[in-house]
Amino acid sequence: MSSIYELDGRVPVAKALPFGLQHILAMFVANITPIIILSNVIGLEKELSAVLIQNCMVIAGIGTLIQLYPVWRIGSRLPIVMGISFTFLSLAIIIASSQGMGTLMGAVIVGGIVEGCLGLFPNKWTKLIPHVVAATVVAAIGISLLPIGTYSFGGGQGAADFGSSANWLVGSVTLLTCLLAFVFGKGVLRSLSILFGLAVGYIVSLFMGMVDFHAIHDVPVVSLPRFMPFTPEFHLDAILAMICVFLVSATETIGDTSAICSGALGRSVKKKEMGASVACDGFVSSLAGLFGCTPITSFSQNVGLAALTKVVNRFSIASGALILILSGFVPVIGVILSTIPQCVLGGCTIMMFGSIVFASFGMMARCGFSQRNMVIVSLSLAIGLGFTSVPQIFDIFPEIVRTVFAQNSVALVFLVAVILNLVLPKKKEETEGV
Repeated sequence: MSSIYELDGRVPVAKALPFGLQHILAMFVANITPIIILSNVIGLEKELSAVLIQNCMVIAGIGTLIQLYPVWRIGSRLPIVMGISFTFLSLAIIIASSQGMGTLMGAVIVGGIVEGCLGLFPNKWTKLIPHVVAATVVAAIGISLLPIGTYSFGGGQGAADFGSSANWLVGSVTLLTCLLAFVFGKGVLRSLSILFGLAVGYIVSLFMGMVDFHAIHDVPVVSLPRFMPFTPEFHLDAILAMICVFLVSATETIGDTSAICSGALGRSVKKKEMGASVACDGFVSSLAGLFGCTPITSFSQNVGLAALTKVVNRFSIASGALILILSGFVPVIGVILSTIPQCVLGGCTIMMFGSIVFASFGMMARCGFSQRNMVIVSLSLAIGLGFTSVPQIFDIFPEIVRTVFAQNSVALVFLVAVILNLVLPKKKEETEGV
């Protein structure tokens, strides 16, 4: 059983599957949601929207497998789960609405190649991201996810029954089950506390009539993913805007990579791992563009899950990635999993998101609490989290600046932290590497 907590431990398939499934369930709805929102906003046909959902599950599975089992210098060999990113959603809607999905896919393909190439040469840019900057970004990621968990707990942002007594009850039962299983459980039960809580919450929601199975009736049993549902078009303005957001996504991936090493593996991240993780982020995003999907990135939900459970076995997580790919070929699997109510997912994720913030505390402690580090962390978080909570403050800036920073606290925290790290004087005893 201890092999589950080892990166390269040998785990039987029967034992690996539930742990892999736990990671996939933690990110499943979040993985398909950006595609659903984009399709609805720009008015894609339901049939085409279903194809994109199918494709994004396959791409997420492939990206996760490459992170776990690298191809050349692409992939970190760390227990990172990949999925479709929310970071690109606002820009994707702008480009697709004004210039079409073909232009969006062209920008995704080129932007992904740029980020991927950046990841192949980590020595050229990782000096800009010492431990204190990485720790600050990890804290921003965890804090920025807390409202997402809260919205899910209440039933989902914009839901007609948001904050209803039913959502409160099911979310609370799910959270309490996760907590009790983690605190009092032993062995497998403790490691699968999130999956156990999700199962209990789902059963309760079934009895309360909160699960809708109507969508299953019209879904084919088997269907192949569709390659290039849109013909890529390449326009410079869309490409430049997308590259800017890819740089933001790279910072989030760096933060997640640092968090997985600190919170789940108990060590500092290596330059090679940071670069390989970003390379995977970029090149698989280009592949996503060929399948009509928006870019892919590491999922912070799973960083929190790994930090909480300490389950880091690559084979176990790879089994979950294979389930995700299977879901893409068997659409009914994805539809069934997508029936999990938001309040159930919220009950599972709240504690996971909090554990990401806790992991950042450990990273900061290893950096030391010098006056210089205090200024970098406190000012970066104050500006990044404070300014993005009042996005109107960016109204005087060009649209590209508003798109990248106005609602993306992680990007702004990263930018401020990097600038402060470069301009603030550093004493010899504070010299640090990545």
